[in-house]
Amino acid sequence: MSQQCLITLPKTVKYDQSFIDKFENNVINTIKQYSLFTKQEKNLVAVSGGKDSTALLYLLNKLQYNIEAITVDAKIGCYSEENLKNIKSFCKKLDVKLHIVSFRDTFGGSLCYLQDVLKEKNVHLRSCNTCGVLRRYLLNVNAKKLNASKLVLGHNMDDEVQSILMNYMKNHLEKSARMGALVGSPKNDFFVMRAKPFYLTEEKHIVMYSKMLKFPVHYGTCPCAEEGYRFNVKSLLHKYESSNQNYLKNFILTFLKQLPLLQKRFSKPSSVRFCQECQEPSSHNLCRTCQIVGVLKT
Repeated sequence: MSQQCLITLPKTVKYDQSFIDKFENNVINTIKQYSLFTKQEKNLVAVSGGKDSTALLYLLNKLQYNIEAITVDAKIGCYSEENLKNIKSFCKKLDVKLHIVSFRDTFGGSLCYLQDVLKEKNVHLRSCNTCGVLRRYLLNVNAKKLNASKLVLGHNMDDEVQSILMNYMKNHLEKSARMGALVGSPKNDFFVMRAKPFYLTEEKHIVMYSKMLKFPVHYGTCPCAEEGYRFNVKSLLHKYESSNQNYLKNFILTFLKQLPLLQKRFSKPSSVRFCQECQEPSSHNLCRTCQIVGVLKT
């Protein structure tokens, strides 16, 4: 299992109640500021067994939100096995219902197997791309089946800054126009809205919170992540952080000022298009998941 992690991880972190209170209040304020969800709604928390989603699940349960959890098992060897074991145990401890969906049951194989088949058919996608497409598909489909009001993600401030920067570098500003702490429209019944309570929380603070409360999580990076474009961007930003302590917050605040202009520039027609194969929302005749599945079946 890969042990590489770009966040500096102390072996032990001394418990600090003032830090815990400040951390939790920051998340509470984010939920209120962006009206992410209410305690009356049924929300589905996407969990992986990592520090972010585990900390998020714990905190929302502590705050007595109406939540259930869902995890997508990509079957990435012992990495997935350990994370699944941890999140099963943690959900049982919190008495939170956990829904498990897997690549193997849905697509016929693990991520590594699917990647091998795609390569054999001369389709060269990075593992993170394939995993992301299939994972998002499964989360949306199952969130609708479970009648969830919102799909709650553990994306943190670092994740968001990386995504924004990647969109700038790839000239995909239209994707940034669809970003923010709350993504989607309540008028769209086909795409479950995504909520990000950690939108204004730095990854290093989540690490500290997780270690103080001794959550059962693995702090290393997914074995497939190091080949991804995001990993390179993340490395670049962490090198910059040492001499620019507030760059993440400043970046996000600047982006939020620009977001209304981006949304106006890249506003889409009110009509929703659907994949001809699976009937999920899609900007093309076939969604990216069905394109991948189509290759796998040929």
